[in-house]
Amino acid sequence: MKKKIISVISLILASFILISCSASLPKYDSKKPVGKQINYTITGIDAGAGIMAATQSAIKDYGLQKDNWQLQTSSTAAMTSTLQKAIKDKRPIVVTGWQPHWMFTKFPIKFLKDPKNSFGKAESIHTIVRVGLKKDEPSAYQVLDRFHWTKEQMSDVMLQVNNGAEPKTAAKNWIKKNQKQVDEWTKDVPHVKNRKLKMTYVAWDSEIASTNVVAEVLDSIGYDVTIQAMEIQPMWSSISTNAADAQVCAWLPKTSGVFYKDFKGKFVDLGENLKGAKVGLAVPKYMKDINSVEDLKNH
Repeated sequence: MKKKIISVISLILASFILISCSASLPKYDSKKPVGKQINYTITGIDAGAGIMAATQSAIKDYGLQKDNWQLQTSSTAAMTSTLQKAIKDKRPIVVTGWQPHWMFTKFPIKFLKDPKNSFGKAESIHTIVRVGLKKDEPSAYQVLDRFHWTKEQMSDVMLQVNNGAEPKTAAKNWIKKNQKQVDEWTKDVPHVKNRKLKMTYVAWDSEIASTNVVAEVLDSIGYDVTIQAMEIQPMWSSISTNAADAQVCAWLPKTSGVFYKDFKGKFVDLGENLKGAKVGLAVPKYMKDINSVEDLKNH
């Protein structure tokens, strides 16, 4: 418990430092090196996220460590808050970004090109379930196996939550608007009664959206679904040890690749539930001369 409290305090302090530093920066100046303008700092999220490891690799791949570029750990909420404040005043900023995410809908930002492929190519998000779920809970297995949606649909739920809706409410709203598609997931699936099911997820905006939608659909066929947020490694471990039943958050092949490999044989991969996901570094569009990760070194 003590370690958890210290971890939370550290994140709060990191968030405060990010916001305070951002507020002191002047507007973006294309005539000056971008690194000097932002103290050679990339604004990141929680340390356990796959995108953070990929960013550390990118810093090495592009030789950014020679200029002492560093990756600032914080949280998704702190990162997006810092990004919003920077954009409001047209200050320079480089952040870890992924799509689907509401920030690409709400803010004028762009991904930086990645010619060295440090972040990998387009990813897919997979549904992962525990071994034996098909036999134990065939109705849940069938719905989870059929679950699929688009980046735009996921972003719809995320944006609702960002605008103040409870995740459960946002999920219900989305289901009402897309009932025909949801009916395809549940068609001819036998309803159950008093059957408990546990889903785990990483508390990223995208995963909050997908997990709540799936939980609501499973509830509609009679399941009592519990959802629990975890760090990414414990999430995979919980499925592999049968402590949880399912997760719909496996970004592959890059972001969750190490966990997929470590726990291989101890879970069942039901395949893609979303195609065309992407991770990388992003900047505001007014930073017109910064279009590639290489430009961080050259400008």
